[in-house]
Amino acid sequence: MEKETLNLLNRVNRAIIKFRGIYSVWSNERGISYHEMLVLYTIRENGFCTQKQICGNYLLPKQTIHNVIASLRKDGILIYDEKDSKGREKAFVLSEKGKEYAAPFLESLDTVESRALELLGEGKLQVLTELLLEYDRALKLALEESR
Repeated sequence: MEKETLNLLNRVNRAIIKFRGIYSVWSNERGISYHEMLVLYTIRENGFCTQKQICGNYLLPKQTIHNVIASLRKDGILIYDEKDSKGREKAFVLSEKGKEYAAPFLESLDTVESRALELLGEGKLQVLTELLLEYDRALKLALEESR
């Protein structure tokens, strides 16, 4: 592989890792784990979360998310939601205690993400998202072809 191509791929990978790292730093500064933040993030997006959703969206091990959800349930933050559960796939929502717990995190995250969007611009974020999804599909296909 040419050095320029290798450098480009390395820059993309570092940028993605840094991007995820910013969310991790933000989470840690607020006293929650990155994985717990992903649970709250998913609930913010969908109104509920399942272990399968989170693992699929973020390519995380089932056991990791199972432990996070179990801990949040034990603490009374999450409760089982029969309405959005499908078969063996259990859905969880924030309890009243969970809503109070999550509100400051989600408000802070909304503020940070809104400001980042303001700085970057909606058009650029849309292009970035489309390109990352396209690269994701290409990388996945290339990995499958290499097996």
